[in-house]
Amino acid sequence: MLAGFNTMSKSIPSAALRRYSWLTTFYFVLVILWGTVVRATGSGNGCGEHWPLCGGAWFPGAMILARTIEFAHRATSGLSGIAVLVLLVWCWCSTARAHLARWSALAAAILTLNEGLVGALLVLWGKTAGDQSPARTFLLTTHMTNTLLMVAALALTAHLLSRDTGFTWKTIQLHQPLRNLAGLAVIVFTCTAGAVAALGDTLFPATNLTQALIDDFSVTSNWLLRYRWTHPALALVAAAYVIRLLLQALRSKGSAENRPLVTTISYLLALQFLLGILDAVLLAPIWLQVTHLVCADSLWIVLVVLVARLTLIPKEI
Repeated sequence: MLAGFNTMSKSIPSAALRRYSWLTTFYFVLVILWGTVVRATGSGNGCGEHWPLCGGAWFPGAMILARTIEFAHRATSGLSGIAVLVLLVWCWCSTARAHLARWSALAAAILTLNEGLVGALLVLWGKTAGDQSPARTFLLTTHMTNTLLMVAALALTAHLLSRDTGFTWKTIQLHQPLRNLAGLAVIVFTCTAGAVAALGDTLFPATNLTQALIDDFSVTSNWLLRYRWTHPALALVAAAYVIRLLLQALRSKGSAENRPLVTTISYLLALQFLLGILDAVLLAPIWLQVTHLVCADSLWIVLVVLVARLTLIPKEI
């Protein structure tokens, strides 16, 4: 009798765990935003080619601006690793054995380790600051892809912990998983293209909009500049997927429950395109790059939750 009670008490996680999972997700977003400041200000080599040490020490003495920015990013990133480890242990200790949040939390922990590894390689191999090599672009796109998957795993964990039903494989049915995941993949490609475009803006800042447009299609321009057009092109494809997803949500059985998410995504999508246009017209100032990324991360989190609702459907008992 007591064993049955314990199992039932673990079916629905505590409110504290649910809140912590969402707070961890939002904290990761803040760390990502600070990483954008590191890249946009060219502070990636602020600690030199040392990792995990900064300037050859755990706590560097002379804190010039670039070193302060980079060291702050490393410190907050280290705290994020501790936060996701706590989330993983808490999930496994206080949820039912078959709870899907256990596995999404494990995925988040693995992806967090990957995030640190890729960040370390960027520093140790000198692929920061003014480096223009293809290797830096490869590591940057890998970094961005891993970041998006990591945030998705955290958002999915928080969503699954917030469910009262449909949180195990036996209590859900899958609906169009391949099509929905393919749509999310398009968004990942769009974001990685945006990261490369932002790198081009940082390394080759334009003096005016006309010159920036000429550089996009000039055969003499660096390939990073000639690649920039792929980001807005992919953004249009991604927007088409998002609109299809919103229509699917409105036609689904739980359309009333999905409506707040649909409304939020609609506003964020419109805002994201507005910020993208301003980013191009104003020549990508740092504050606008950060704002653009805030909106992108928020849109990504809400989309992951909506896709989870449309794909992992609780079975009717």
